[in-house]
Amino acid sequence: MAEKAEIPPAKGGARSASRLAAVQAIYQMEMNGQPARSIIDEFVNHRLGEVIEGDHYADADQVFFADLVTGVAEQAQEIDAHVAGALAENWTLARIEPVARGILRVGTYELMARPDVPTSVIINEYVDVAKAFFDDKKPGFINGVLDRLARIIRK
Repeated sequence: MAEKAEIPPAKGGARSASRLAAVQAIYQMEMNGQPARSIIDEFVNHRLGEVIEGDHYADADQVFFADLVTGVAEQAQEIDAHVAGALAENWTLARIEPVARGILRVGTYELMARPDVPTSVIINEYVDVAKAFFDDKKPGFINGVLDRLARIIRK
């Protein structure tokens, strides 16, 4: 099935909400070409914890959210190289749907830069984010790619 249209609720606590918001922010950056700092400010000042057009944005750990978005923006080339290297031979990063690509980018950054978060937590959280957006096989795809990346990044 296709991507869900509404804003999905975050399953867990503030860090889960941060991950979901970070994926949305990375998607917005890619679609609109906005810099990370303006997206972070927009989310912190106008979205996180707010109700917008009937959709409730959960309260998030703002520091963690900003780290995820900034980290993905600053390390985009390295992150994309990792993700591309974990894909099947006939797949390219450009072939991946933009929201799924954002999930992989944020998840990869967290695997690279947040050794304080257990690998299993990271993978499970981003599979949950994928389930919030997709009703098809993409959560399994996200799981497989992040699992491959975890074995490489967190040897």
